[in-house]
Order: sequence, then structure tokens, then C-alpha cells
Amino acid sequence: MRIADLLRTKGTAVATVAPGTTVTELLAGLARHNVGAMVVVTPEGAIAGIVSERDVVRRLNDHGPTVLDGPVADIMTKMVASAGPDDSVDELSVLMTERRIRHVPVLEDGRLAGIISIGDVVKSRIEQLEKSQEQLEAYIAQG
Repeated sequence: MRIADLLRTKGTAVATVAPGTTVTELLAGLARHNVGAMVVVTPEGAIAGIVSERDVVRRLNDHGPTVLDGPVADIMTKMVASAGPDDSVDELSVLMTERRIRHVPVLEDGRLAGIISIGDVVKSRIEQLEKSQEQLEAYIAQG
């Protein structure tokens, strides 16, 4: 299965935030959108980074509550792993496992085209297993 197939089912909406947004505003956005990460985009639409709940927690632990008043740019991950719509979900699974990341922006022609979470990958795997099980049961029933 390709990432484009996942996006067709999931949709292409991506919650984004500007680099100058405060961490407190980021947290409100994460809650509002019910997501675990947001892509940080410049005013021109370029990806500047990605920031997750995990990033916030780690910086709070390291620097205390003053982090909440600072900009997202100070805590975001700048080296963003990305995928393309023609990449396979298997390749994405390997990337997520090796890099220990849970959210991967999807880029098409250099532009943000969606985001895939580890939950999306797991859901896809479960659906594939269910289809395989149904096919095996139908095969066995045919005798």
C-alpha cells in the first residue's frame, strides 16, 4: 500500500503553526485539533520544522515553565523526516521505527500534502490483516 492510498482515506488536512507561535498557543492548537504534533511552516509555506507533545514535555523538564512563553521555533525539530505519496507504508514504518518518530509530513512536489501518524500506519496494518483473514476464511470455506 502506498502513502497516497492512506491519504485518500484519511484526508490531507494538516494542522500547522508558525515558528513565532508561543508554546502555550501550540498546546491550545494541539488540543483543539486533537493531534499530537503540528508542522511548523513559514509565511511562504515552507516547512521549518515539526513540534510534538513530546518536544514540549522534554523542554519543560529541561528548562521549566518559561518554555511556555517562548516561540515554537525554540523547541521544534528542524531536521524533519518526510515521505512522498508514492512511498510505501512499509518504507514509512521502517522510517518511523528507525528514527523513533510518530508523525511524518508527506510532501508532493516540495509542498505539504498531508501527514501520517503511527496510528494511521497501525490502522492500515489492521485493515490489511482483516482482509487477509477474510480471504483465508473464504478459501477454506470453498474447501
